[in-house]
Amino acid sequence: MWTPISLNELEEHISRGESEFEGELLSFWNLIRIKPQKWEEKEYGGEGGGFWAVAVFETEVVYYNDIEDGFNISEYETYGQIKEYWGNQDELIWAIKRLYKRVKGNK
Repeated sequence: MWTPISLNELEEHISRGESEFEGELLSFWNLIRIKPQKWEEKEYGGEGGGFWAVAVFETEVVYYNDIEDGFNISEYETYGQIKEYWGNQDELIWAIKRLYKRVKGNK
């Protein structure tokens, strides 16, 4: 039976991910990271009280999908509400690298 991830478990995932960051990626992470907080997601997030948001950049949020056990990126229109459900099983570094490449490509 599925149970939501605890804040302590999430912080362990984040800590492992942070150990892989270097240089510009580490600076980017330090710029966008937030204290983990539950964000609402209407499609699948109700059962666990939402998903843990860990970073915000402009209109995108990086969150941990504890149903699929991975980090994801979604747009948001209202702070605290994830717009799109994603089921990626990405490590934190993969999600942050993907967002960083998009941001850097837009400059």
